Amino acid sequence: MSNSDSKDTTQNSDYDLSKPLESTVGLRQGLTSYGDAHFSLFLRKVFIKALGYSEDALSRPFVGIVNAYSSFNPCHANIPQLIDAAKRGVQLNGGLAIDFPTISLHESFSSPTGMFLRNLMSMDTGEMIRAQPVDSVILIGGCDKTTPAQLMGAISANKPAIHLVTGPMMPGNHRGTRVGACTDCRNNWAKFRAGTVDIEEISGINDELAPTASPPLRATAPAVSAARLRIAEETGARAVALARTQLRPQALLSRESFLKPSGSGYMTDFHDAGGMPALLHALAPLLHLSALTTSGQTLGQLLAASPHLPLHPTTGPLARTIRPLATPLRPRSSLVVLTGNLAPHGAVLKASAAKLAHHTGPALVFAGAADLVARIDDPALPVTRDSVLVLRGIGPAGHPGMPEAGMVPIPQKLAARGVEDPLRVSDGRMSGTAGGTVVLHVSPEAARPDSALAVVRDGDRVTCDVERRILRLEVADEEIRARLEERRREMEGRRVRERGPRRERALIS
Repeated sequence: MSNSDSKDTTQNSDYDLSKPLESTVGLRQGLTSYGDAHFSLFLRKVFIKALGYSEDALSRPFVGIVNAYSSFNPCHANIPQLIDAAKRGVQLNGGLAIDFPTISLHESFSSPTGMFLRNLMSMDTGEMIRAQPVDSVILIGGCDKTTPAQLMGAISANKPAIHLVTGPMMPGNHRGTRVGACTDCRNNWAKFRAGTVDIEEISGINDELAPTASPPLRATAPAVSAARLRIAEETGARAVALARTQLRPQALLSRESFLKPSGSGYMTDFHDAGGMPALLHALAPLLHLSALTTSGQTLGQLLAASPHLPLHPTTGPLARTIRPLATPLRPRSSLVVLTGNLAPHGAVLKASAAKLAHHTGPALVFAGAADLVARIDDPALPVTRDSVLVLRGIGPAGHPGMPEAGMVPIPQKLAARGVEDPLRVSDGRMSGTAGGTVVLHVSPEAARPDSALAVVRDGDRVTCDVERRILRLEVADEEIRARLEERRREMEGRRVRERGPRRERALIS
């Protein structure tokens, strides 16, 4: 039987009311509930043919492409070109590519914070994948919250999926120095606040920090390169294979499967040094090589077939960027978990980006983001170079969306004296491009009644010891318990006042 005869047979069976629909792929999956499956398919064909598709096209595996393009999102500026290349890969391999829109997020254009909208994007992505008749899906995105949101949505929908990142931006150049978003955004803004960079220079730096579209993320071919388009085409081809094999995200997730982070390099350096294949080869002794990948191969099989540059501890392009296990950047983890009476459930510090390994100093407390903004640059602020800047009330319960406010700015009066990295402690988070001696995610957070962070007072001495993994409030345990009990009574009294008198409330029974 020829292909055309086969397609005619399939089309005829779509309208054979004496038999149930046999196929559950392509247009025939997830039919709208009209109480008549044949009519649902008939109506679906009516509308999709209005877009110009032939029966031949509609007989192929359907590959959806998530289109998160937005003119508010420079990280996604190259998505239209990537969609074209991905479609080419799909159609060269016998599939039908159909793109559809979802929410687009950019941290700097999201109020009050991108995290507030990440889960909404995840639900949007997941529900659109689940609701529409796609056999597999390509997720294209690159901004901070976009990649996690898309992956979360795809895992929830559990249809075969593959992610295509938009790619890292190229670094710019300011007065002979390479600069790139967004670590250098923060470093140079700190210099501007300290008065060591004037308004003319900060304006010039602003023009160079993001000279091309898209943020630095894990896929390393630059966003502006032809290689990025070839990767998109290859992704399209792989998506067709996924549609046919039905390898689903939840089959890939296991315990075993589960950048300028703080150094001087950029993602383009990482790419030039061999990128992810080189890094994974270096880490191979520590990896679960039996973990399955979207290629259908295990990680070990994939690495065995991947070319890579040989690692050398002292010379060659990889020596500075990707190091062998024998000569790591640091002898211990770059992320450490601190505990103590100030963080009984733990707190996190990016040790590789911290300058203070051990510090004890008097606390200067800010009761929330608004208090911080109001007082941080007050000339009368009682702050010294030994002060520990404590910001509370910005955790997941204390502030909508848990904003990236944990990297407390250095007060101008300290910055002007050359202070670059005071100890900062908060129950919030910060961007992955930020650094410094910044203790984050203090738990319990200040919004909870049992939070020691909530009862820290100005002048209390706070100790952070990275080597011993300690974060401690140098106050007697009896005093901390008394403060917590006093706070509990205040919170209970506040709840009673907020409930109001009984005559203003209703009882439903």
